[in-house]
Amino acid sequence: MLSKIIKRSLNIKIGNLVEKIESKTNWINYKKILEPETIAIVGYGPQGRSQSLNLRDNLCKPIVGVRRGPSWDQAISDGWKPNYNLFPIKEAVKKGTIIQYLLSDASQIKLWNDVKEGLTEGKALSFSHGFGITFKDQTNIIPPSNIDVFLVAPKGPGSMVREKKLLGEGVNSSYAIYQDHTKRAKERCLALGFGIGSEYIFETTFKNEVYSDLTGERCVLMGMIQGAFKAQYDILREKGHSPSEAYNETVEEALASLYPLIHRKGMDWMFANCSTTAQRGALDWSPKFYKALRPVIEECYKEVENGNEALKSIKSNQDPLYREKLNNELKEIENQEIWQTGKALRNMTKNKNSRIIDDFE
Repeated sequence: MLSKIIKRSLNIKIGNLVEKIESKTNWINYKKILEPETIAIVGYGPQGRSQSLNLRDNLCKPIVGVRRGPSWDQAISDGWKPNYNLFPIKEAVKKGTIIQYLLSDASQIKLWNDVKEGLTEGKALSFSHGFGITFKDQTNIIPPSNIDVFLVAPKGPGSMVREKKLLGEGVNSSYAIYQDHTKRAKERCLALGFGIGSEYIFETTFKNEVYSDLTGERCVLMGMIQGAFKAQYDILREKGHSPSEAYNETVEEALASLYPLIHRKGMDWMFANCSTTAQRGALDWSPKFYKALRPVIEECYKEVENGNEALKSIKSNQDPLYREKLNNELKEIENQEIWQTGKALRNMTKNKNSRIIDDFE
Protein backbone atom coordinates (compact mmCIF):
# COMPACT_ATOMS: atom_id res chain seq x y z
CA MET A 1 0.00 0.00 0.00
CA LEU A 2 2.75 2.45 0.96
CA SER A 3 4.51 2.07 -2.39
CA LYS A 4 1.28 3.02 -4.18
CA ILE A 5 0.97 6.32 -2.34
CA ILE A 6 2.17 9.38 -4.21
CA LYS A 7 4.42 10.86 -1.57
CA ARG A 8 7.40 13.13 -1.39
CA SER A 9 10.52 12.48 0.63
CA LEU A 10 12.96 15.29 1.24
CA ASN A 11 16.62 14.40 1.47
CA ILE A 12 19.04 16.48 3.53
CA LYS A 13 22.77 15.92 3.24
CA ILE A 14 25.07 16.73 6.14
CA GLY A 15 28.64 15.81 5.24
CA ASN A 16 28.50 12.23 3.98
CA LEU A 17 25.18 11.48 5.70
CA VAL A 18 21.94 11.65 3.71
CA GLU A 19 18.78 11.68 5.81
CA LYS A 20 15.31 11.15 4.36
CA ILE A 21 12.47 13.24 5.78
CA GLU A 22 8.89 12.17 5.05
CA SER A 23 6.66 15.06 3.95
CA LYS A 24 2.88 15.15 4.22
CA THR A 25 1.49 15.20 0.70
CA ASN A 26 -1.60 13.64 -0.80
CA TRP A 27 -3.28 13.31 2.59
CA ILE A 28 -6.34 11.74 0.97
CA ASN A 29 -4.34 8.59 0.18
CA TYR A 30 -2.73 8.50 3.61
CA LYS A 31 -6.18 8.87 5.11
CA LYS A 32 -7.32 5.77 3.21
CA ILE A 33 -4.86 3.72 5.25
CA LEU A 34 -6.64 4.86 8.41
CA GLU A 35 -10.20 4.38 7.12
CA PRO A 36 -10.54 0.78 8.34
CA GLU A 37 -8.80 1.58 11.63
CA THR A 38 -10.36 2.56 14.94
CA ILE A 39 -7.75 4.69 16.69
CA ALA A 40 -8.05 4.45 20.47
CA ILE A 41 -6.28 7.28 22.26
CA VAL A 42 -5.51 6.14 25.80
CA GLY A 43 -5.06 9.17 28.03
CA TYR A 44 -6.41 12.71 27.71
CA GLY A 45 -3.52 14.83 28.87
CA PRO A 46 -2.11 17.56 26.59
CA GLN A 47 -0.81 15.09 23.97
CA GLY A 48 -3.83 12.78 24.13
CA ARG A 49 -6.27 15.65 23.88
CA SER A 50 -4.46 17.38 21.01
CA GLN A 51 -3.80 14.27 18.97
CA SER A 52 -7.36 12.96 19.34
CA LEU A 53 -8.91 16.31 18.39
CA ASN A 54 -6.61 16.60 15.37
CA LEU A 55 -7.55 13.09 14.24
CA ARG A 56 -11.23 13.96 14.67
CA ASP A 57 -10.81 17.15 12.64
CA ASN A 58 -9.06 15.11 9.94
CA LEU A 59 -12.18 12.91 9.71
CA CYS A 60 -10.51 9.77 11.02
CA LYS A 61 -12.21 7.47 13.53
CA PRO A 62 -10.65 8.19 16.93
CA ILE A 63 -12.10 7.09 20.23
CA VAL A 64 -10.84 8.15 23.64
CA GLY A 65 -10.07 5.88 26.58
CA VAL A 66 -9.71 7.61 29.92
CA ARG A 67 -10.38 7.16 33.62
CA ARG A 68 -13.35 8.96 35.13
CA GLY A 69 -12.42 12.26 36.70
CA PRO A 70 -11.17 15.63 35.43
CA SER A 71 -9.85 14.19 32.14
CA TRP A 72 -13.16 12.42 31.47
CA ASP A 73 -15.04 15.64 32.15
CA GLN A 74 -12.68 17.58 29.86
CA ALA A 75 -13.26 15.06 27.08
CA ILE A 76 -17.02 15.47 27.40
CA SER A 77 -16.68 19.25 27.26
CA ASP A 78 -14.66 18.78 24.04
CA GLY A 79 -17.54 16.92 22.44
CA TRP A 80 -16.61 13.29 23.06
CA LYS A 81 -19.69 11.20 23.84
CA PRO A 82 -19.74 8.40 26.42
CA ASN A 83 -20.44 4.95 24.96
CA TYR A 84 -20.02 6.35 21.44
CA ASN A 85 -16.45 7.60 21.17
CA LEU A 86 -15.54 7.98 24.87
CA PHE A 87 -14.94 4.86 26.96
CA PRO A 88 -13.12 3.53 30.02
CA ILE A 89 -9.55 2.54 29.11
CA LYS A 90 -10.00 -1.24 28.91
CA GLU A 91 -13.08 -0.91 26.71
CA ALA A 92 -11.39 1.60 24.37
CA VAL A 93 -8.39 -0.70 23.93
CA LYS A 94 -10.71 -3.61 23.16
CA LYS A 95 -12.50 -1.56 20.48
CA GLY A 96 -9.37 -0.02 18.94
CA THR A 97 -7.24 -1.43 16.14
CA ILE A 98 -4.50 1.18 16.66
CA ILE A 99 -3.94 2.02 20.32
CA GLN A 100 -2.23 5.32 21.00
CA TYR A 101 -0.70 4.84 24.47
CA LEU A 102 -0.42 8.46 25.64
CA LEU A 103 -0.57 8.24 29.42
CA SER A 104 2.37 9.54 31.44
CA ASP A 105 5.34 7.18 31.75
CA ALA A 106 4.37 6.35 35.33
CA SER A 107 0.71 5.70 34.43
CA GLN A 108 1.74 3.54 31.47
CA ILE A 109 3.55 1.25 33.91
CA LYS A 110 0.59 1.08 36.32
CA LEU A 111 -2.04 0.36 33.66
CA TRP A 112 0.00 -1.82 31.32
CA ASN A 113 -1.71 -5.10 32.27
CA ASP A 114 -5.13 -3.59 31.55
CA VAL A 115 -3.98 -2.39 28.14
CA LYS A 116 -2.09 -5.58 27.28
CA GLU A 117 -5.29 -7.64 27.64
CA GLY A 118 -6.81 -5.89 24.63
CA LEU A 119 -3.78 -6.17 22.33
CA THR A 120 -4.98 -8.98 20.11
CA GLU A 121 -3.72 -10.30 16.78
CA GLY A 122 -2.95 -7.66 14.13
CA LYS A 123 -3.55 -4.59 16.25
CA ALA A 124 -1.00 -1.76 16.53
CA LEU A 125 0.38 -0.17 19.67
CA SER A 126 1.67 3.36 19.19
CA PHE A 127 3.65 5.56 21.54
CA SER A 128 4.71 9.20 21.48
CA HIS A 129 7.78 8.47 23.62
CA GLY A 130 10.25 5.60 23.69
CA PHE A 131 10.50 5.34 27.49
CA GLY A 132 8.29 2.35 28.23
CA ILE A 133 9.76 0.11 25.51
CA THR A 134 13.40 1.16 25.81
CA PHE A 135 13.49 0.62 29.55
CA LYS A 136 11.24 -2.46 29.45
CA ASP A 137 13.40 -4.25 32.05
CA GLN A 138 12.26 -1.61 34.53
CA THR A 139 8.77 -0.82 33.20
CA ASN A 140 7.75 -4.40 32.28
CA ILE A 141 6.06 -2.99 29.17
CA ILE A 142 6.65 -5.93 26.79
CA PRO A 143 4.12 -6.06 23.92
CA PRO A 144 2.86 -9.37 22.54
CA SER A 145 4.63 -10.55 19.39
CA ASN A 146 1.51 -10.65 17.18
CA ILE A 147 0.94 -6.89 16.92
CA ASP A 148 2.68 -3.89 15.31
CA VAL A 149 4.54 -1.54 17.63
CA PHE A 150 5.68 1.90 16.53
CA LEU A 151 6.23 5.45 17.68
CA VAL A 152 5.24 8.91 16.48
CA ALA A 153 6.78 11.60 18.68
CA PRO A 154 5.80 15.24 18.02
CA LYS A 155 8.67 17.65 18.61
CA GLY A 156 6.68 19.99 20.80
CA PRO A 157 4.21 20.09 23.69
CA GLY A 158 0.65 18.92 23.25
CA SER A 159 -0.76 22.42 23.13
CA MET A 160 1.52 23.24 20.18
CA VAL A 161 0.37 20.12 18.32
CA ARG A 162 -3.19 21.40 18.55
CA GLU A 163 -2.37 25.06 17.99
CA LYS A 164 -0.41 24.35 14.80
CA LYS A 165 -3.32 22.33 13.44
CA LEU A 166 -5.79 25.15 14.11
CA LEU A 167 -3.43 27.53 12.30
CA GLY A 168 -3.31 25.24 9.27
CA GLU A 169 0.29 24.28 10.01
CA GLY A 170 2.00 21.22 11.48
CA VAL A 171 4.71 20.09 13.85
CA ASN A 172 7.79 18.02 13.10
CA SER A 173 7.72 14.48 14.47
CA SER A 174 9.99 11.48 14.63
CA TYR A 175 8.86 7.93 13.94
CA ALA A 176 10.23 4.49 14.73
CA ILE A 177 9.17 0.92 14.00
CA TYR A 178 9.81 -1.48 16.86
CA GLN A 179 7.77 -4.46 15.70
CA ASP A 180 6.30 -5.12 12.24
CA HIS A 181 4.01 -8.11 12.62
CA THR A 182 1.55 -7.21 9.83
CA LYS A 183 4.22 -5.94 7.39
CA ARG A 184 2.15 -2.75 7.32
CA ALA A 185 3.60 -1.08 10.40
CA LYS A 186 5.37 1.70 8.50
CA GLU A 187 2.35 2.74 6.44
CA ARG A 188 0.11 2.68 9.55
CA CYS A 189 2.72 4.66 11.48
CA LEU A 190 3.20 7.36 8.84
CA ALA A 191 -0.53 7.69 8.21
CA LEU A 192 -1.13 8.10 11.93
CA GLY A 193 1.73 10.60 12.16
CA PHE A 194 0.21 12.81 9.50
CA GLY A 195 -3.26 12.31 10.96
CA ILE A 196 -2.25 13.69 14.36
CA GLY A 197 -0.87 16.84 12.75
CA SER A 198 2.72 16.19 11.66
CA GLU A 199 4.06 18.09 8.67
CA TYR A 200 7.49 16.46 8.39
CA ILE A 201 8.49 13.13 9.94
CA PHE A 202 12.03 11.81 10.35
CA GLU A 203 13.08 8.27 11.20
CA THR A 204 14.66 7.29 14.48
CA THR A 205 14.64 4.34 16.89
CA PHE A 206 12.89 3.95 20.23
CA LYS A 207 16.26 4.13 21.99
CA ASN A 208 17.47 7.18 20.11
CA GLU A 209 14.19 9.00 20.68
CA VAL A 210 14.22 8.50 24.45
CA TYR A 211 17.96 9.06 24.85
CA SER A 212 17.84 12.36 22.96
CA ASP A 213 14.57 13.41 24.61
CA LEU A 214 15.69 12.77 28.18
CA THR A 215 19.08 14.37 27.55
CA GLY A 216 17.44 17.43 25.98
CA GLU A 217 15.00 17.90 28.86
CA ARG A 218 17.80 17.73 31.40
CA CYS A 219 20.12 19.99 29.39
CA VAL A 220 19.38 22.72 26.82
CA LEU A 221 15.57 22.44 26.88
CA MET A 222 15.01 22.89 30.60
CA GLY A 223 17.58 21.84 33.21
CA MET A 224 20.66 23.52 31.83
CA ILE A 225 18.80 26.61 30.64
CA GLN A 226 17.26 27.09 34.10
CA GLY A 227 20.72 26.85 35.64
CA ALA A 228 22.22 29.27 33.10
CA PHE A 229 19.41 31.81 33.42
CA LYS A 230 19.59 31.78 37.21
CA ALA A 231 23.40 31.99 37.32
CA GLN A 232 23.50 35.09 35.09
CA TYR A 233 20.53 36.71 36.80
CA ASP A 234 22.01 36.17 40.27
CA ILE A 235 25.40 37.57 39.26
CA LEU A 236 23.81 40.69 37.73
CA ARG A 237 21.75 41.22 40.88
CA GLU A 238 24.80 40.76 43.11
CA LYS A 239 26.63 43.36 41.04
CA GLY A 240 23.89 45.93 41.69
CA HIS A 241 21.63 45.61 38.65
CA SER A 242 17.89 45.97 39.25
CA PRO A 243 15.57 42.94 39.00
CA SER A 244 13.97 44.21 35.77
CA GLU A 245 17.34 44.91 34.12
CA ALA A 246 18.76 41.55 35.16
CA TYR A 247 15.65 39.74 33.89
CA ASN A 248 15.46 41.64 30.60
CA GLU A 249 19.14 41.05 29.80
CA THR A 250 18.95 37.39 30.81
CA VAL A 251 15.53 36.06 29.82
CA GLU A 252 13.36 38.57 27.99
CA GLU A 253 15.83 39.48 25.24
CA ALA A 254 16.75 35.82 24.77
CA LEU A 255 13.22 34.46 24.46
CA ALA A 256 11.45 37.37 22.81
CA SER A 257 14.16 38.55 20.41
CA LEU A 258 17.23 36.40 19.87
CA TYR A 259 16.03 32.81 20.17
CA PRO A 260 13.15 33.28 17.70
CA LEU A 261 15.66 34.74 15.23
CA ILE A 262 18.02 31.83 15.79
CA HIS A 263 15.10 29.46 15.17
CA ARG A 264 14.20 31.19 11.90
CA LYS A 265 17.66 31.96 10.55
CA GLY A 266 20.24 29.96 12.51
CA MET A 267 23.01 30.80 14.96
CA ASP A 268 25.42 31.37 12.07
CA TRP A 269 23.14 34.16 10.84
CA MET A 270 22.93 35.61 14.34
CA PHE A 271 26.72 35.72 14.68
CA ALA A 272 27.05 37.35 11.26
CA ASN A 273 24.35 39.98 11.86
CA CYS A 274 24.79 41.18 15.45
CA SER A 275 26.85 44.18 16.50
CA THR A 276 30.61 43.88 16.19
CA THR A 277 30.93 44.14 19.99
CA ALA A 278 28.44 41.29 20.57
CA GLN A 279 30.06 39.31 17.78
CA ARG A 280 33.56 39.54 19.25
CA GLY A 281 32.38 38.61 22.73
CA ALA A 282 30.27 35.66 21.59
CA LEU A 283 33.06 34.28 19.42
CA ASP A 284 35.55 34.48 22.29
CA TRP A 285 33.31 33.08 25.02
CA SER A 286 31.34 30.32 23.27
CA PRO A 287 34.34 27.92 23.19
CA LYS A 288 34.77 28.40 26.94
CA PHE A 289 31.15 27.47 27.57
CA TYR A 290 31.48 24.49 25.22
CA LYS A 291 34.50 23.26 27.14
CA ALA A 292 32.71 23.67 30.48
CA LEU A 293 29.36 22.21 29.41
CA ARG A 294 30.35 19.29 27.20
CA PRO A 295 31.51 17.07 30.11
CA VAL A 296 28.26 17.75 32.00
CA ILE A 297 26.10 16.88 28.98
CA GLU A 298 28.24 13.79 28.36
CA GLU A 299 27.66 12.71 31.96
CA CYS A 300 23.93 13.32 31.56
CA TYR A 301 23.77 11.23 28.39
CA LYS A 302 25.59 8.34 30.06
CA GLU A 303 23.14 8.43 32.98
CA VAL A 304 20.26 8.27 30.50
CA GLU A 305 21.90 5.52 28.47
CA ASN A 306 22.65 3.28 31.45
CA GLY A 307 19.06 3.57 32.70
CA ASN A 308 19.83 5.46 35.92
CA GLU A 309 17.67 8.45 34.97
CA ALA A 310 14.76 6.18 34.06
CA LEU A 311 15.11 4.24 37.30
CA LYS A 312 15.22 7.47 39.29
CA SER A 313 12.03 8.66 37.61
CA ILE A 314 10.22 5.36 38.16
CA LYS A 315 11.24 5.10 41.83
CA SER A 316 10.31 8.72 42.49
CA ASN A 317 6.80 8.20 41.14
CA GLN A 318 6.36 5.13 43.35
CA ASP A 319 7.05 7.16 46.50
CA PRO A 320 3.69 7.91 48.24
CA LEU A 321 5.08 11.32 49.26
CA TYR A 322 6.46 12.12 45.81
CA ARG A 323 3.72 14.55 44.81
CA GLU A 324 4.20 16.53 48.02
CA LYS A 325 7.98 16.60 47.56
CA LEU A 326 7.62 17.56 43.91
CA ASN A 327 5.27 20.43 44.71
CA ASN A 328 7.82 21.77 47.20
CA GLU A 329 10.57 21.64 44.55
CA LEU A 330 8.36 23.37 41.98
CA LYS A 331 7.37 25.99 44.54
CA GLU A 332 11.03 26.71 45.15
CA ILE A 333 11.55 27.52 41.47
CA GLU A 334 8.36 29.57 41.37
CA ASN A 335 9.57 31.65 44.32
CA GLN A 336 13.00 32.40 42.86
CA GLU A 337 13.37 36.12 42.31
CA ILE A 338 14.14 35.70 38.61
CA TRP A 339 10.73 34.13 37.93
CA GLN A 340 8.88 36.43 40.32
CA THR A 341 10.36 39.33 38.34
CA GLY A 342 9.31 37.70 35.09
CA LYS A 343 5.77 37.25 36.38
CA ALA A 344 5.56 40.90 37.41
CA LEU A 345 6.84 42.10 34.02
CA ARG A 346 4.46 39.80 32.12
CA ASN A 347 1.51 41.04 34.13
CA MET A 348 2.53 44.59 33.34
CA THR A 349 2.80 44.04 29.59
CA LYS A 350 0.28 41.24 29.16
CA ASN A 351 -1.19 40.97 25.67
CA LYS A 352 -4.52 39.17 25.71
CA ASN A 353 -4.03 38.15 22.09
CA SER A 354 -0.71 36.39 22.65
CA ARG A 355 -0.69 32.61 22.60
CA ILE A 356 0.95 30.99 25.60
CA ILE A 357 2.17 27.40 25.55
CA ASP A 358 2.17 26.14 29.11
CA ASP A 359 2.42 22.36 29.06
CA PHE A 360 4.93 19.77 27.97
CA GLU A 361 3.08 16.46 27.60
